[in-house]
Amino acid sequence: MSDRLIQLAANLEKVLGKRAQSIDVALGEVTVIVNADTYLESALLLRNDPSLAFEQLIDLCGVDYLDFRDGAWHGQRFAVVTHLLSLQHNWRLRVRVFAPEDTYPLVASLTPIWSSANWFEREAFDLYGILFEGHDDLRRLLTDYGFIGHPFRKDFPITGNVEMRYDPELKRVVYQPVTIEAREITPRIVREEQYGGSV
Repeated sequence: MSDRLIQLAANLEKVLGKRAQSIDVALGEVTVIVNADTYLESALLLRNDPSLAFEQLIDLCGVDYLDFRDGAWHGQRFAVVTHLLSLQHNWRLRVRVFAPEDTYPLVASLTPIWSSANWFEREAFDLYGILFEGHDDLRRLLTDYGFIGHPFRKDFPITGNVEMRYDPELKRVVYQPVTIEAREITPRIVREEQYGGSV
């Protein structure tokens, strides 16, 4: 473990204090898990404290922990993972926050701190159903406006809920129930007698 990572972890512990649930250094990266109720406050400290100075949010995504580790996971289901960059100190940080409720996953929006969080949060809302309190334009980004559900959730049906097709008679897109029948595909092995051998 490098001295720089040790210094970053020490700075995080000093600045965040009890706001951080854990600070881990592994595989050349530092990950901090912060409490949901202090997420926005922690983000401000990460940006504004001179010993950290994370000026850029470079990525933000949702995570669904349903059936994680083959069901051995007993924590909250949804998390938001953010990657930050400090140009001044030339270091990176992964920040993870878990939504307190699984049925209504809600965390604070980071758009007031880093404007680059805007579309990332919209994507996490669209694909995972995670809500961001304080986001001023939280609407679907990748799926259709009439889309039902959130397709990256692990309990979302593989076939989806509805089909969308263009109807030439109506001259518009129509939605209809899914017509794909669920089936189990068993691989068929075909071998010739001389397969792989000399002829």
